[in-house]
Amino acid sequence: MYFLFLILFAYVLLVDFKPPPPTGPALAEFVLYFWVFTLVCEEIRQTFFVGSTTVLQRMKLYIQDVWNKCDLTAIFLFSIGLCCRMFQTSYWFGRSVLCIDFMVFSLRLIHIFAIHKQLGPKIIIVGKMMKDAFFFLFFLGVWLMAYGVANQALLYSYDPRPDWILRRVFYRPYLHIFGQIPLNEIDAAKVGEVNCTDDPELIQKGAEPCLNPYANWLVIVLLVIYLLVTNILLLNLLIAMFSYTFSKVQEHSDTYWKFQRYNLIVEYHSRPSLAPPFIILSHLHLFIKRGIRKIPSAKIRHFMLELRGRKASRLMTWEAIQKENLLSAQNKRQRESDTERLKRTSVRVDSVLKQMAEIRDHDRRFRSLEAESNLIKPTRPAPALRAMSLLSTVLIQSYLMQEKRWNTQGQWREGHSILLLGASVLVPV
Repeated sequence: MYFLFLILFAYVLLVDFKPPPPTGPALAEFVLYFWVFTLVCEEIRQTFFVGSTTVLQRMKLYIQDVWNKCDLTAIFLFSIGLCCRMFQTSYWFGRSVLCIDFMVFSLRLIHIFAIHKQLGPKIIIVGKMMKDAFFFLFFLGVWLMAYGVANQALLYSYDPRPDWILRRVFYRPYLHIFGQIPLNEIDAAKVGEVNCTDDPELIQKGAEPCLNPYANWLVIVLLVIYLLVTNILLLNLLIAMFSYTFSKVQEHSDTYWKFQRYNLIVEYHSRPSLAPPFIILSHLHLFIKRGIRKIPSAKIRHFMLELRGRKASRLMTWEAIQKENLLSAQNKRQRESDTERLKRTSVRVDSVLKQMAEIRDHDRRFRSLEAESNLIKPTRPAPALRAMSLLSTVLIQSYLMQEKRWNTQGQWREGHSILLLGASVLVPV
């Protein structure tokens, strides 16, 4: 039905938009007015008849929604356009306002795509990119104004016309970004013979002012610097901001989509079953039921926006349990992941290599002691051999005290066969 509303609106603007009374409006335009009236009734119902809170809280909840702000803007513009088009003096202004209002109503159509899993998060991305574009326009506006004022002051020594000043300070530098550079109006060397004047009175009457040839080279230099900053620096900055926003939202796109789907389900669950303009019948039934007969709505109990007392504590307990389950599942997946297994294996291999290096070092010491014992003269062998045996025993005991056994399942157990073998070489049998 909303597509039919947009088609009717477009038909009225393009084909059947009559002059002010008594000639117009046409029948199709009256149908459009009635359709918008039903939309206004629906917005009033959403503001004052949805939820069990106070009227002030309902209004705050209504204003917090971006799409409700869009609806209010569209209805406000339509009211202004409707009032202005009824008078001959403001007819064209009212028509212009209604044309802008059609764009706002068309943008409201984007809200329907929030139910789609792929298109829904893209709406969030577009909204965040609009914020990024605002900051980009701030930097661009400062740089554009600086270049425009300097360019206008260097080219024209005197031009008091406000409309032309604004056009040359803001509009023409903005077109320079997209490659529209009129060199015949900037470069004095390429300006042919034109009828121009420096007389302020003639310029006020509409005559073309003459270009100032002095420091015209500086105008070209400023143009090059301006295009370099805007087309390379600022535009690439905007692209980088858009890329960061897209990747950040796309990473949690499923979460954003679930929130969008929930809000859309809550909104349409509370709405009447009929669509505009037939929704006026549901509004009349609701007014009789709620306003006259004082029958409360059963849909209020289905979606509760606030919990108190025992229900709030139960919800907090459930959230805590779900959080612990989620964290434990994440830790389990992390432990079982290939990366974590490789990390643990790498730590174990490093520990094994370190202990094998220590064993080789002790083996080297024992071999050195064995070589020294073979060089001892046999004059007094018994005391020397006893001393060497005692020394080797002390070394073995000190090493055994400092050694850390590694006895986990499926892992290598550190032994002492190499040390005992070295000790048996030194200790006489």
